[in-house]
Amino acid sequence: MKKTIISTLKVIIPLGLGIFLIWMVYKDLTPENISDINKSFHEINYVFLLLSVLFGIFSHLSRAWRWKYPLNHLGYKPKIYNSFFTTMIGYFANMGIPRSGEILRCGVMSKYENIPFTKLVGTVIAERVADLIILFLCIATVFFIQFDLLKNYFIELGLLDKFSPIKLLIIGITFLILIFIFYLIITKSNRSIFTKIRLFLSGIKEGIQSILMMPNRGWFLFHTIFIWLMYFLMFYITFFSLKDIQSVPMGGVFTAFVLGGVSIAATNGGIGAYPLAISSVLLLYGVEETTGYAFGWAIWTAQTIMIVVLGLISLLLVSKLNQSVVDDN
Repeated sequence: MKKTIISTLKVIIPLGLGIFLIWMVYKDLTPENISDINKSFHEINYVFLLLSVLFGIFSHLSRAWRWKYPLNHLGYKPKIYNSFFTTMIGYFANMGIPRSGEILRCGVMSKYENIPFTKLVGTVIAERVADLIILFLCIATVFFIQFDLLKNYFIELGLLDKFSPIKLLIIGITFLILIFIFYLIITKSNRSIFTKIRLFLSGIKEGIQSILMMPNRGWFLFHTIFIWLMYFLMFYITFFSLKDIQSVPMGGVFTAFVLGGVSIAATNGGIGAYPLAISSVLLLYGVEETTGYAFGWAIWTAQTIMIVVLGLISLLLVSKLNQSVVDDN
């Protein structure tokens, strides 16, 4: 019963948050605002959104190929189409239950390639570690290149007046002390929740070690960079689809890309959160809020359709192309 409740909450809470964010925006829209959003939708050049989808497919193909390297290091040689199909099935599952896709992806691959499930999970952790490192580098880059803009934004909000350098230093020291205390609790406590955290952190450590030790780590790194380059191009090319946002500088595009990517983790596939994140960033560059919101929804819709279509096709083909494996079992 407890597991059922937790599983249900994992679906309801992110989805509910997404619906809430949509309501928060729409409740304040006037008929004129709604008209502006509809106008923006009609003005979008959807050819660029289709090109965006193409870059997205390239990134998923590269991710499927990258998965082969840690598996080859463990002595397994999965078929590339199984790697791609299971990857897309995982993305599709995440639309319904966030983070469930990794488990399903490993389960399907284990079924059709006869690879131990636990080893597959270890390789996925290695992939996620690599992706997290790139994401953190992107976030750090945003703070570096957008420092003046963020500084002025915080000044307008009055936050810099409230937090003097001395106060920030005290907050920083307090934060470090809390981290140290938390570290001691994690390493010493025998409670189940802290045991799970230790196992999770241990998995991350093993994932990093496996990346560093694998023979083809150079190709693994190449695909990791290529995947994120495709992610960015998938986002960047959409800025040519609407005249009102073409003047946004590269720094603004990159900031919107990073914030949009982070927002996807907040709700099911970023529903509600992604368009709001995009419009919030573009607003800093003089783009009308309604235009930015419509643009964010257009990108989200194109990406979601791509994942749903490829996910459904993968579900259909993965069983058909592996029929002999199913028959043998």
